[in-house]
Amino acid sequence: MIYRRTDKVVRRLAQRHAAIIEAAEATAAEGGMAALQIVPVAERAGIAAGTVYRYFPSKTDLVAAVVASVSEEEIGAMRQAAEAAPGPLSALVAGITTFAARSLARRRLAWAVIAEPVDAEVDRVRSIYRKALTTEIEQRLRQAVREGHLPEQDVAITAPALVGALLEGLVGPLAPEVGHDPAKRRAAVQTLALLALRGVGIVDARARGLVVQAAVPALEEGAA
Repeated sequence: MIYRRTDKVVRRLAQRHAAIIEAAEATAAEGGMAALQIVPVAERAGIAAGTVYRYFPSKTDLVAAVVASVSEEEIGAMRQAAEAAPGPLSALVAGITTFAARSLARRRLAWAVIAEPVDAEVDRVRSIYRKALTTEIEQRLRQAVREGHLPEQDVAITAPALVGALLEGLVGPLAPEVGHDPAKRRAAVQTLALLALRGVGIVDARARGLVVQAAVPALEEGAA
């Protein structure tokens, strides 16, 4: 006879899995990837370390799950903001400002899951998120070019260049500390969005208008 898990068991396992991921995200948000270890995550989740190992046999497995969770949240938020925008350029700006604002709201976690120096195995896992982020921006650029809102360009080069600029300007080691000051956050988001739009060929006056329209709602979402 084949044992089949009951709905109650499935729900309990899913809840435990979610609790581990939540605890791992919180741990990474405080101490980065170096702090993301099985035992402290288990303690934070209120379960035994052995239980965590049953879900995630190694730290790399746990990192992969955290990166996947954060990627789903952030890419989903970008898409939602972009799809609510009235046109291709507004969609591009909405995606960029949403990512920027949310990254500032969880700056330590954003750095941990994207660019913090780690070993090669962990970085290989994290590259999936960077590729997804680049692909999302590339698609918005491609649509804007196709519809004549941007000059012809190689978006396969432009998109990763924009991602690099966003990461260095928002959460990199040389990025300025903006803390929880709404004015400083808004200025940082607007500055980087302007840089992105100018870089892909939008004249300054038009770029400023698009950024002003998109930055405030994105900041509100990111701060939630």
